Formats: sequence, structure tokens, C-alpha cells
Amino acid sequence: MRVCRLLSSTFASGALALAFLGAGTATATPAAADPCGFYETGSDAFYNHCTSDGSHVVIKVEVAMAPDYERCVGPGRSWLGSADKIQGAHYVGRTC
Repeated sequence: MRVCRLLSSTFASGALALAFLGAGTATATPAAADPCGFYETGSDAFYNHCTSDGSHVVIKVEVAMAPDYERCVGPGRSWLGSADKIQGAHYVGRTC
């Protein structure tokens, strides 16, 4: 009888652990939002200005085989161009 209780207890603990793990996977986080700053998708380059104050900032856009340029971007995602032409972008430290 004691062996049955031990097995029952062990089984219950294992089942509880599996239920907990199952619950963890059922509440997986949603897909990540666009990252802040420069990022690329398979074909496009973007700059995502993450702000809660509505500010506009100047970024420097680095272009392959062409002159770099500065651009004023507002809150949220801004399309910069084709990922094969845009090499990067960064905040230059001033608003616009």
C-alpha cells in the first residue's frame, strides 16, 4: 500500500509539472513588435522611432554607393528604402 501511495504521489507531482509546463506554452508571448531604431526585413530597411512624447528626431541614413543623408522622422516606423541600398541609420542627437 505504501508503494502505491508513493507512486500516486510521484505521478501527481509529474502531472502537475506537465500541466504547469503546458500552461506556460499556451500563454506564449505575441510576436515581437518592430524593434526600436534601424532594422531590415527581407527586402526593406526601416527606422522605428520609439517615443511616447511625439517628438521628431534627425537620423543619419547610410547608403551603399551613394552619399549618406539626414532625415527627420516622427514617432513610429519610417521606410528608408530597399535593404540592399540602405546600410544603416542612427539618431544624430537632435530633434526636428
